[in-house]
Amino acid sequence: AQIAALTTSQARALTTEQISLGLSTAQIVALTTAQAASLSPAQLSQGFSNAQVTALETRDVAALSTQAVAAMTTTQVSQGLSTAQIVALTTAQVNQGLSTQQINLGLTTAQVAVIETQDIAALSTAQIAALTTAGIVALTTEQVVALSTAQINLGLSTTQIAFIETRDIAALTTTQVNLGLSTEQVQALTTAQVAQGL
Repeated sequence: AQIAALTTSQARALTTEQISLGLSTAQIVALTTAQAASLSPAQLSQGFSNAQVTALETRDVAALSTQAVAAMTTTQVSQGLSTAQIVALTTAQVNQGLSTQQINLGLTTAQVAVIETQDIAALSTAQIAALTTAGIVALTTEQVVALSTAQINLGLSTTQIAFIETRDIAALTTTQVNLGLSTEQVQALTTAQVAQGL
C-alpha cells in the first residue's frame, strides 16, 4: 500500500540499490501502472532482479517505455519475463524495444512461440535475422504467415530457412514464396520442405 502511494516522480527517484535491496516481489506487484511507466532504463536493467521482473504485472510490463525494455539484460528477458509478459508487450516495445542481442541471447523458444503475430510482422529484418535456429523452429504457422516478403528475403538466412517447419513452409502464401524467397533460400530448403511444403 505504501509503494502504491508513491508518486511517479518518487518512484522514478528510487535508486537502483533501493530497488534491488529494498523492494520485495510483493512490493513490485503493488506498483501502479503509472509507476511502472515512470521507471527509467537504468532502474529496470540495474535495479531489478529476474524475480522482480517476473513480479511485474502484465499491465505494468505493457506500460514500460521502449527504452526501459531495450535496457533489460538478456538474462532479465530469458529468466525474468514470463510468456504472459511477452504476450503483454506492445508492438512498439517488441519492434523498438527488443534488441537483436535480446532476441538472439534472451528469448527462449517458449517466449518466441507466444509473440503476437502483429508483433512478429513489425520486427525489423535485423531482428528476424537475430532469431536462433531454435527460435525459428518455435515459430507458429500463424507467425510464419505473418512475415512480410522483406522479412523473409532480407531477414532470414539460408540456415534459418532450413529450420522452418514443413507445415509452415506449406502455409506460406504464393506472394511470400514468389517475392520473399531468394534463389539461395529456395536452394537451402530441405527435400522434405520442398516435397511436403511447397
